[in-house]
Amino acid sequence: MKNEKGITLVSLIIYVIAMSIVIGIIAVISGYFYKNVADTSGNIEPMTEYTKFNSFFSEEINEKGIKVLDCKTTNSNDGSIDTSYIVFDNGVQYTYISANKGIYRNKVKIARGIDECTFEYKVENAKDIVNVSFKAKKLNNPMTYTLKN
Repeated sequence: MKNEKGITLVSLIIYVIAMSIVIGIIAVISGYFYKNVADTSGNIEPMTEYTKFNSFFSEEINEKGIKVLDCKTTNSNDGSIDTSYIVFDNGVQYTYISANKGIYRNKVKIARGIDECTFEYKVENAKDIVNVSFKAKKLNNPMTYTLKN
């Protein structure tokens, strides 16, 4: 009788072919996965960015006794908005920077992909009013907030 220790050349070839097929299938699946992740990461949903900004800003505006210290919009040479900011007396500043299309709360970026955003502050009928104009892709939402006194 023959001593059958080890593996034969035929079984080794079968193992190599089977492993190559498994690795090929995994490579194709992961390729599709990473391609789809890259496609979705580039898309910015304007309504999501609007909602994020609105939740932060509403919380700030609804704080009792909050006051606006400074509010300013600067334009670039071509007339488009360069930066716009509003500063509250609790030390929080919201800033829109057109160069990177982002809105910042102090130094933290809370919204991205914003085409235009302006902050305006005025007093009407003894009420402090803050107007925010927000434009992103197909979204054009002017908002008006009244500060609680």
